[in-house]
Amino acid sequence: MSTPGTFSIQTLGCKLNYAESSTLSRQLESAGWNVAAPDIHADLYILNTCSVTEFADKKCRQTVRRFKRQNPDAHVIVTGCYAQLKPEELSSIEGVDIVLGAAEKFHLLAHVEALQIGIPVDAVSRQEIDNHTEFHTSYSAGDRTRAFLKIQDGCDYKCSFCTIPRARGKSRSATIDQVIAQAHELVEAGVREIVLTGVNIGDFGINPVDGSRETSFLELIKALDQVPVDRIRISSIEPNLCTDEIIKFVAESERFMPHFHMPLQSGSDHMLKLMRRRYRKQLYANRVQLIKQLMPHACVGVDVIVGFHGETDEYFDETFNFLHELDVSYFHVFTYSERSDTFAAQMTGQIPMQTRRKRNEILRDLSSKKRHYFYHQHVQSQRLVLFEQKTIEMDGKKYVSGYTDNYIKVNCVKSKEIDFNTLEMVQMSKINASGDMIGDRIDQKVYI
Repeated sequence: MSTPGTFSIQTLGCKLNYAESSTLSRQLESAGWNVAAPDIHADLYILNTCSVTEFADKKCRQTVRRFKRQNPDAHVIVTGCYAQLKPEELSSIEGVDIVLGAAEKFHLLAHVEALQIGIPVDAVSRQEIDNHTEFHTSYSAGDRTRAFLKIQDGCDYKCSFCTIPRARGKSRSATIDQVIAQAHELVEAGVREIVLTGVNIGDFGINPVDGSRETSFLELIKALDQVPVDRIRISSIEPNLCTDEIIKFVAESERFMPHFHMPLQSGSDHMLKLMRRRYRKQLYANRVQLIKQLMPHACVGVDVIVGFHGETDEYFDETFNFLHELDVSYFHVFTYSERSDTFAAQMTGQIPMQTRRKRNEILRDLSSKKRHYFYHQHVQSQRLVLFEQKTIEMDGKKYVSGYTDNYIKVNCVKSKEIDFNTLEMVQMSKINASGDMIGDRIDQKVYI
């Protein structure tokens, strides 16, 4: 057995990747490896990649080269979505020792040991994604305020722009008992907020072998509602899977937060059809309407893609107008980038990149206005805020930031009461020139 050294994991992409990276880190630490301090050279580098956009691919290549500049003698292992989709391309980058596909990354220790003792290893260890039906549990750790808990992986949808089914495989899930057990572990570790994450969490409970449904997301959240944690958040959920029953349950729950994030992608039914989405805009509008009817204070976030093939000015205007009228709180705007081996790769009607970027700016500006309006509605209201570790300097004072139940970021002057991982009642007093909410603690201890 070789002597473990220091390691560093860098994660690109989504919350799911962060949960999995944290699990890989715990595997290495349990084997005696030590986490290297930031910007200090390590003996082993792991890069957990994303491949949603072309920018993510470029970021991956740049990061590998930075690792080797920090320590030319270090071993470098690359895993994640990009590793599954383009393993040969990654393995050709100078300095990369092993590329691990989606099924192989959770066997990281065996590959690391082989590298250390000089056993010959394949540059690429990857199986075809359709053969991967095993689910590996994961959760993020190290931040007692919030943890990302992986409940589901893979996707059975075939959206024309998306590579994720090819990178992650078929929809598969943990069992409800596994999720509950890990949620209890997080509570015992002092975590106060759990965020449920996955690729398509609304499809929780599908058997990847035969596609049968064994349980449901609604059954899961009903079980999780009994776990003694302060807060539970639902990460991104498809609008067609965010059922009325789920919305009503969240509205009645004290643990599930009034915060929904649903990908829209386009406000044009024509574009939704081209994208092969499983809903039309009226269903989306109905979901938002029910959320705001039952929870007027709820935060609703939106994903939207601009510049997809065939998006004429008229179709973009349709999206803009739909979002303008919709009672939502913010957008995540993505500029479409071509991905090989997708249905969209064969489509015509390509939009000039300059037009795509301009449309991105227009929707980002609208999102900023939506966010400001949502914040403005809550000025002078009182809500519980869970404060985080990071402090910021403003006007010569130290502030601590945190989030309300409905996902408003609030900055309060740091004090003995307002510090890392405290849950305090705050009056939101004003919005500053930067658009940040400023609050004042109410002299009333709510949680110890």
